[in-house]
Amino acid sequence: MALALPAGAKDPDAIDNLKLPGISTYAPPHAATQLARGEGEITLSAQLTDKGEEITRGLIWRVFLPEPGADGKLPLVASAQGGTAAFQLQPGSYLVHASYGRAGATKRITVGRDAKRESMVLDAGGLKLDATLAGGIRIPREKLRFSIYEARSGKDDEKALIIPNVQPNSVVRLNAGVYNVVSTYGSVNAVIRSDIRVEAGKLTEATVEHRAAEITLKLVRDAGGEALADTSWSVLNESGDSIKEAVGAFAPMVLAEGNYTVIAKNRDRIYQKDLTVEAGKNGEVEVVASEATAIDPAEGAD
Repeated sequence: MALALPAGAKDPDAIDNLKLPGISTYAPPHAATQLARGEGEITLSAQLTDKGEEITRGLIWRVFLPEPGADGKLPLVASAQGGTAAFQLQPGSYLVHASYGRAGATKRITVGRDAKRESMVLDAGGLKLDATLAGGIRIPREKLRFSIYEARSGKDDEKALIIPNVQPNSVVRLNAGVYNVVSTYGSVNAVIRSDIRVEAGKLTEATVEHRAAEITLKLVRDAGGEALADTSWSVLNESGDSIKEAVGAFAPMVLAEGNYTVIAKNRDRIYQKDLTVEAGKNGEVEVVASEATAIDPAEGAD
């Protein structure tokens, strides 16, 4: 039986000392052909579920000796990429790891002189993520990113990051289970967290709704006037904490729905304006010097 090993988990059947390279240090791609000459042939295949069809592409196979080497790591003796793979190995015991995207499983195998076949069940599925604004308004994909975390918190009450910067509508392969997904729109505070369950053999599609808006701040002398260059910006939340700073005649940003205070500094003058952001209402926000609250620089505002 294949043993699925999600991040942070251990194999209960004595694979505690398994030290596999990181997800980015797999062996270079090879054709699914014989990679190590020996006297025993073994053919390896994998399925997403116990009764599922064999995976025909996208697999990475790695075969290790079961005992750590002098460096404390398991020696890699063969690898392949694709679907079903055949290996020629010396008779003996090995640990086989199959990865499919971020899903993976490990199994102990025994190679003899007679050809044999082993099958591994990955217990994995796919996750496809997207986000919209209220009313189903699409969000530009270049301003939207997802991060996938373990659902359970660690010792420091923090969730372990599994995959950062996932693009919308891309399929991520994961072991079955519950994951904490963080959707970030823009780069300030439009963030949504959701727990999403991935089921083995299925593609889970999840869309979250952001309540936010894209706004562009500009300082003008009079309503409808030209934006003043060399303006420094600071946006404060309701608690008075600065959450965004910028410099320029225009300050574009994405803000979550809510109330804010905008502070604009131009030359020796500082202006302040209260701002309410409504979900989906994008546009320019003018800070009119003649209408905004002027602040004496001596008061320490910045």
